[in-house]
Amino acid sequence: MTEQVPLTVIAKEWGRIGVLGFGGPPAHILLLRRLCVEQRGWLAASEFEDGIAATNLLPGPASTQLAILTAWRVRGTVGALVGGAAFILPGLLLILLLSALFLAGNPPRWVLGAAAGAGAAVAAVAAQAASALVPASLQRSGNGAARVRWAGYLLLGAAAAILTGPWLVLVLLATGAAEIAFRRGTRRTDRGVLRDNRSAGRIDGGARRDNRGAARTDGGARRTSRTGDTALPRPEGEAPRAVLPLLVPGLAATGGLGALAWVAFKVGALSYGGGFVIIPLMQQDAVHRYHWMTDGQFLNAVALGQITPGPVVQTVAVVGYAVAGVLGGLFAAAVAFGPSFLLVLLGAPHFDRLRANTAVQDFLTGAGPAVIGAIAGSAIPLALALHQPWQYAILALAALWLLALRRGVVPCLLGAAALGTVAAAAGLALP
Repeated sequence: MTEQVPLTVIAKEWGRIGVLGFGGPPAHILLLRRLCVEQRGWLAASEFEDGIAATNLLPGPASTQLAILTAWRVRGTVGALVGGAAFILPGLLLILLLSALFLAGNPPRWVLGAAAGAGAAVAAVAAQAASALVPASLQRSGNGAARVRWAGYLLLGAAAAILTGPWLVLVLLATGAAEIAFRRGTRRTDRGVLRDNRSAGRIDGGARRDNRGAARTDGGARRTSRTGDTALPRPEGEAPRAVLPLLVPGLAATGGLGALAWVAFKVGALSYGGGFVIIPLMQQDAVHRYHWMTDGQFLNAVALGQITPGPVVQTVAVVGYAVAGVLGGLFAAAVAFGPSFLLVLLGAPHFDRLRANTAVQDFLTGAGPAVIGAIAGSAIPLALALHQPWQYAILALAALWLLALRRGVVPCLLGAAALGTVAAAAGLALP
């Protein structure tokens, strides 16, 4: 940092991005890069790219963590707190205002229609979010047997999102651990083959060298027998271990704010691979376990998280509002975004070493396709939550818009809301 950037400037610039950040992480990354690299020159381009890679290694909303990290690079801990808050608050305040309208006890009919229309398109949005992640994940996985494992992890993630609800995270951890084991075994085998090839090369030097090479080969075999089962040296730095807190059963059992705190913590701390992976987690808890919301209201919450600026994780504020009004929404948002601040502030000095850790990279290679499967799988319960035939017609149009024509998410949801309003005005049944 070559200059002391005033906190007022950080609040203004990161707040502006928080207001204009419609379109999700791609828009957030574009605006942050334009500010920090192109316009102000606070960061080098390579520094910014490293920040993207580092935050994608962490659980939680990656674009929010990138906003916190870039503010940290500019002005340290205080800058990270100010910049992160300025980035989050505009979307949070807007989504709480819309929650008051959409979750009111007796909202106007047109509001119900708009909500039902936007909610009908959410399953298509989930499918589009998953499809966008497939090419990069496939390229990262490699070829041959790795592609077969990739497909298996994808199917496991999809099945977990549909069938297991809150236990989805265990599947993500298991697929990541499995890939670590597979790749570690492959590297050990490759090293053994390389040693054998070198020994064979030494055998070709004539009779005396052949005898000496054979002796060395025998010695190598004895050494191999003693060390063959030894794990490869651990790369510098430890892979992070996800451990469920022991107090989870107590928090979940209390209901009310205790349960809301646990749901919000899962949203903020366990959402690998983008915000949509937390949708099945939230739906299971908010709708089926604690009955804070109906299926229709939850679909509205997801739609609001998409049409407002900021990350999809803002959806948790709507769940909090359903539990305890505005204070519940603020409380849920604070719990959900807290891990992002902690992870960045505590981990930023170590991000370069984390990125170089082979075990971390292997874990993400395995967990990545499971995350994509979970996002795609979440479209099934979201679609099944629809109740009216005209909603399925809107869903089909949304799928055509997003998956076939590859157009934007925000126009899709606004158009779906408009169609829902028309359906309500025409007297069609509402959910």
